[in-house]
Amino acid sequence: MPNWNPWHGCRKKSEGCQNCYMYFLDAQRGRDGAQISRVKAGFDLPVRKHRDGSFLVKPGSRLFVCMTSDFFLEEADPWRPEAWEMIRARPDVLFCITTKRPERAEKCLPSGWGAEGWENVQLNVTAENQRRADERLPVLLSLPFRRKGVFASPLLEEIRMERYLASGSIGSVSAGGENYAGARVCDFAWIESLYAQCREAGVGFDFWDTGALFRKDGRLYRIPYRLRREQARKAGLHLDGAEKPFVPPAYPPESGGQLHLPAGGQGADIPSRSEEFR
Repeated sequence: MPNWNPWHGCRKKSEGCQNCYMYFLDAQRGRDGAQISRVKAGFDLPVRKHRDGSFLVKPGSRLFVCMTSDFFLEEADPWRPEAWEMIRARPDVLFCITTKRPERAEKCLPSGWGAEGWENVQLNVTAENQRRADERLPVLLSLPFRRKGVFASPLLEEIRMERYLASGSIGSVSAGGENYAGARVCDFAWIESLYAQCREAGVGFDFWDTGALFRKDGRLYRIPYRLRREQARKAGLHLDGAEKPFVPPAYPPESGGQLHLPAGGQGADIPSRSEEFR
C-alpha cells in the first residue's frame, strides 16, 4: 500500500495499541515511538515530482495517510494545515486517513471543506473490539466525510456492527490480525462474522491479514510473516459492496495531462522512487 507519513510517532490510545507495530519497529532502530515529530524527508510527498515534471504519486492513486502516527494527534496541529493544502492540491489522488481519534476530526477540518467534505478524502476509524466500535462508529457516522470506512485491525474479538452498517454511510470494512512481538490471537470466526454482516448490508469487505496467531475451528496456527496476507486472500472473504468508486478529475487538453498546482506547491525534483507501507 503506498503511504504518506507527514509526521511520525504516536501516543497509545486504546487496546489495539498494546503491541503497536510502529513502536516495535522503532525500538529495533533504537527510537522511541512515543516521540512525535514532523518528518524531514517525504513531508511533501503528494506534490513531489520526477525530473520529467510528472508527479511521484500518480493520478488515480490511493494513498494511505499517517500509517506510523495519527492524522488528528494534538501534537500535529501546527503541521496539519500544510498537509490539508497538499491534499487540496491533488484532487486526482484518494487520501485514506485512518484514525483512533475521530472526536478531533471536525475541529481539525480545513476551510472550504463543505457540508460533505472533499471527494478525494476517505476517513477510516479503527475498531479492534466492541467497546471501540461503539465508541468510534457513531462519531464516524456524524462527521462530514463523503467516504467512510472501518479498520477492524488488529481484531481482538467478535464485533457486531450491523446497526452502524445499516446507516448506508460506511462504504467498506477491512479486518486482520495482529503482528510482531506480543501478537494476540485472531479467530477466523470473528472474521467470518464481520464478512456476513457486511454482505447483508451491501458493504465492501476485505480480510487482508491473518496476523501472527490465527485460530480456525479451535486450532491455533502460527503463520509465518511472508504468508499472512497470502493466507488471508486464499480465504476468499472479499466483497466489493456498493462503495462509490474514486474517479480522478479529467485534465483539460491544454494541460498536457498535467495537474497545475498553486504557487508554492510545485515540490522538488527527485529521482524516481516509491514508498511502501511495511
